[in-house]
Amino acid sequence: MMIEQTPDLLAILDDDKAVQAALQDLIESEGMSTLCFDSAEQFLDSVGRYQASCVIADIGMAGMSGIELQARLKVEQRGLPIIFVTARGDIPLAVSAMKEGASDFFSKPFAGDVLLAAVERALEENRDARRKAVEQAELLARYRSLTPREREVLPLLVSGLLNKQAAAQLGITEYTVQVHRGHIMRKMRAESFAALVRMGDGLSGRSQGGLALDAS
Repeated sequence: MMIEQTPDLLAILDDDKAVQAALQDLIESEGMSTLCFDSAEQFLDSVGRYQASCVIADIGMAGMSGIELQARLKVEQRGLPIIFVTARGDIPLAVSAMKEGASDFFSKPFAGDVLLAAVERALEENRDARRKAVEQAELLARYRSLTPREREVLPLLVSGLLNKQAAAQLGITEYTVQVHRGHIMRKMRAESFAALVRMGDGLSGRSQGGLALDAS
């Protein structure tokens, strides 16, 4: 399900309505939008799951816990930053959540300005992740435009082999490698060979849509 993400929309997950309202007032006072949910399950069943730029969640909610929600989103590779708010007794859990990639955590009660600073960091983290995802998708689209032979030539070139070495490995002429190199540079929109090497680094070891750059 692909839904356009709304910038700076925060999902607030807490089964305490008073905490929900306080967080909503705080966040919206800074000009950001919010959606409130009583549980992780309610959030996962809503369109807000696709629209949110950041989640603020109670770590110890009834039903699915904040930790379980974090694990679910991690499996789905959403890259959605989570800020946990915790009761004092939940701090060991919050520390574990941080090790698993949570953006931050705060013990109740907490200072509003400190939480807002954490929210801004999390939103910037989300923007950066979205930007990188777009860049990677564009890079992969360029890679997919290469012919099968060009995909064989590319990893050899970016690994540092000379044209004649790549030609020998593939059993083709050096001139043919030069032709392929020109086509690869054009299709990958590489302004220089150094740029092509960086693109190769971006593709190396990744397996998206069944594709991976491999010089072996």
